Amino acid sequence: MKFKLDKTLSLVAVGVLSVLQGVQAAPVYEIINIDLDTYNLNGTIDNTRNGYGMAVNANNEAVGAAKGKKKLTVSEDDDGVIDIEDGVADSETITYSVNLPIIANNFTFNSVGNEWMPVFESVNGTTAPTFPEDEATVNSVDTFFYDINDSGLKVGAMTAKEIPLEYTGTSDTQEFWYYRDYEQRGFVKSGTDTEIPLKPPYTEYIYKEGESSEQTINVGGFSSASAVNTSGLVTGYASTEISDNSANIVKSCVDNDSDTAPQEICIQAAQFPNQYGYSDIQYQIRGYVWQYEAGNDTPTATLLPLGLEVTNDSVYSAQGLGLNDDGVVAGRSYVYRKNDKDRLYYDAAYWTKDTNGEYKYNWVDVDKVEDVLSSIAYDINDNGILVGSYNKYIDGYRRDKFFYFDTNNPETALVTPNDFYNSISDLSSRGRDINNQGQVVGYIETTHDKEKPRPKAAFLYDLPSKEFNNVNDLLTCESKGYKKNTEGQWERNLVEVQDGSGKTLTYKSEILVVEGNSINEDGTIVGTAFIRKPSYKFDDEGNIIIGDNGLPFFEINGYGDPVTSFLPRMVVLQPSTSGAEACTVIDDDGSNDNYERKGAASFAWLFALPLLWFRRRVK
Repeated sequence: MKFKLDKTLSLVAVGVLSVLQGVQAAPVYEIINIDLDTYNLNGTIDNTRNGYGMAVNANNEAVGAAKGKKKLTVSEDDDGVIDIEDGVADSETITYSVNLPIIANNFTFNSVGNEWMPVFESVNGTTAPTFPEDEATVNSVDTFFYDINDSGLKVGAMTAKEIPLEYTGTSDTQEFWYYRDYEQRGFVKSGTDTEIPLKPPYTEYIYKEGESSEQTINVGGFSSASAVNTSGLVTGYASTEISDNSANIVKSCVDNDSDTAPQEICIQAAQFPNQYGYSDIQYQIRGYVWQYEAGNDTPTATLLPLGLEVTNDSVYSAQGLGLNDDGVVAGRSYVYRKNDKDRLYYDAAYWTKDTNGEYKYNWVDVDKVEDVLSSIAYDINDNGILVGSYNKYIDGYRRDKFFYFDTNNPETALVTPNDFYNSISDLSSRGRDINNQGQVVGYIETTHDKEKPRPKAAFLYDLPSKEFNNVNDLLTCESKGYKKNTEGQWERNLVEVQDGSGKTLTYKSEILVVEGNSINEDGTIVGTAFIRKPSYKFDDEGNIIIGDNGLPFFEINGYGDPVTSFLPRMVVLQPSTSGAEACTVIDDDGSNDNYERKGAASFAWLFALPLLWFRRRVK
């Protein structure tokens, strides 16, 4: 039976526990989904470039998202298509246009314990990416998994399928326009069953033509499912209305004369992301919960109240992002701090049920931390401990800082834990997930550069002992890319690759865990790691350069070694049961002097983490 803290445990009690227990050494972790023959990380599905681990349940079932199809063009003199399994090449760039077919570039996968191999899972009729690409199975639907509960119930978000519409414009070469019924829809999926869409309350705009006539215009609406608990309660967010400015855009599309694009195409063009990643049509977004029940295709939806009373036409948002088995929801909402109408912020929040079973909004009091600009809560455990981050200026720069908060004792201040230096540094950090043992995972920056993007590393924070660790400092040597030589000493695994000239090149294996997204009660962590791969050489037109032997050429540095870069892949880490020790090996070239278990890592050459999280889970 798993140990579980009493649900009424306060932070005061947690402090007492830490004194009684003393500081416990953090567990040593092993990367489970590493192939120790090749030192490759099995962290994405076939024929995709990137992989991200999103959630893991008590049964060692994980879900994730893959991004970036393998699609390369070769020089005109070459006939074939090159498989890029061992190298870094640009993933296909997707351009959204109503004049082009809609091509998806995000795919869902599951991964089960023991082997932990990512397996493509279809949502909304998607098919697995192929290489070379099979034109008959090109997907127009983007899909994402965000969470999985202990019963295997999965939640996430998807786009609608492409709809071709006969072209009636002035071009002599275009046959169709392309649009879809909605841009994003949350869903629930049980096992291999067809997913159940979570339809938002607002999907149609009523266009009134005078006092006696009106027209119903489909705009699609917006919803997303972020988390699910053991009882099948799902939280997320959904559209409840359209902004006034967006309504004017829809009206102009309806009023277009017959010589321009049909209204479906005009509306779709306004919904596609612009150069800044935003659409011109904006929705009022509110937090929601849905109760899933097997056999019911329409889960009961409940609105989570906004943190303020709406008195004008501004666009306000609230989001449910995490929840516990008591149905308490963590997330964020627009709010007037202390009911001061001059202090509008987007702040961390949680929603609890009152004696009548109705959800009530609760603000996480960030006023007890000086000059907080915004905050967000990502998760809450069964003991009522909420985790998230706030944003403020530190030493003249905006930084995020991980915090936790005891919702059972809301009168107490939120806690910003000390990180690597037994103090609160200027390193940005975010807490993503917390289990019932008080273990928190997330990410933290690892360098103090002021003007440059800072590399990141996954962290593990133990609330009872207040121990904060860079996960990479807890790994075994094999999990970092080392193997023992014939003399029994650890050295980096050398990977051999052959290039277009027939020459054999070598580079050193290296794996860095850059974000923890989920941790179960046994301490299994799922997240994202960077794995080192060589970079291919391209010509001036962006085509990969192929040698006479049909193999690609690699970029070479001044020492004749291949230039390497990092690729993101799902990573699965479990506490070692073999008595292994954390790796303290230092490379002879000094590139990883910071691998010693002495605090913050300093990978100056690793840039900011290009994860999908904020685009997917936070609109």
